[in-house]
Amino acid sequence: MITEKDIKLYDNSNMFDVLTDFSAQIKEACDIGNSIKLENDYKLVKNIIICGMGGSAIGGDLLRSLIKFEIKIPVYVNRNYRLPAFAGKDSLVIASSYSGNTEETLSAYREAAEKGCRIVCISSGGKLSLLAQNENRLLITVPKGYQPRCALAYSFFPLIILFSKMGLIQNKSGETEAIKARMKMRSEKYSVPDTLNDAYNTALHIQGKIPVIYSSTDLLDIANLRMRGQINENAKSLAYGNLLPEMNHNEIVGWQNNESLLKEFIVVSLSDKDDLPQIKKRREITLEMLKPYAGMILEIEGEGESLMERIFDIIYLGDWVSFYLAIMYKTDPTPVEKINYLKSKLTEN
Repeated sequence: MITEKDIKLYDNSNMFDVLTDFSAQIKEACDIGNSIKLENDYKLVKNIIICGMGGSAIGGDLLRSLIKFEIKIPVYVNRNYRLPAFAGKDSLVIASSYSGNTEETLSAYREAAEKGCRIVCISSGGKLSLLAQNENRLLITVPKGYQPRCALAYSFFPLIILFSKMGLIQNKSGETEAIKARMKMRSEKYSVPDTLNDAYNTALHIQGKIPVIYSSTDLLDIANLRMRGQINENAKSLAYGNLLPEMNHNEIVGWQNNESLLKEFIVVSLSDKDDLPQIKKRREITLEMLKPYAGMILEIEGEGESLMERIFDIIYLGDWVSFYLAIMYKTDPTPVEKINYLKSKLTEN
């Protein structure tokens, strides 16, 4: 068992409060989105490219995943220095960098400007904000002081409101209000480290194991990716994952040899009530096949009326799981020293 004293001892940058106040972050992010004033007509846009890395890209990933069966034009998330070849004057490029100094995103921004793309920037400051202001781009400014992975609401909700204002998707304000209410309710439970807390219990099961997270491609691919990334960065621990149905065509065969090692893996199965019937059947068969090999199988299903609410329900659970894992490993969840070291080495001549 961990205590509030343990949390205060290891959580030196107070991620606990950031997680606890997530519903307030959503409200502020929505206020920022609602204040956006469009001065240009975006009806002629033929494709959208969201450029970002790490925590700044996950909002774009989540947006793309949620609206792919609604929006009529392609949405592409670009984690790279360069833009895809199809980028041009009919493209809308969204440059997302929480710090404003992400070199890959700045490089993509400059290429977008050279190609004459329409550009929207979302940042808390840095070089990207200066470029946007100097070149008269639409700039969505979000608050400073967060780790990018802790600013998911700021990288997601202004964009989904922006897309609605552009007429690309329907208004999602009703779903957003439900998410805020659910996050507030979950916060009251998840912020107490005891065995009545699903996030704490999940972390207890994962502790000392390597989680392998499986979900559907259609609905929960980004919830899957987010959970892996949070365990990596917050708990400083490896986590892997794959998607159904693709993993049924390759990875499932890998669960055979090295049986003693396989017992050190714990399968975390994410599901949604609207998963395709074929996916539900595949999941059931897959988990039954893996049961003799994996150290444990955990099944998680989000709750809520809308898909967006259910996805955020899983994401919020995963964020708390990664936090509790960090404390169990006697690790400060906030610093990412290896990432900072890599960035420093990249700037050396």
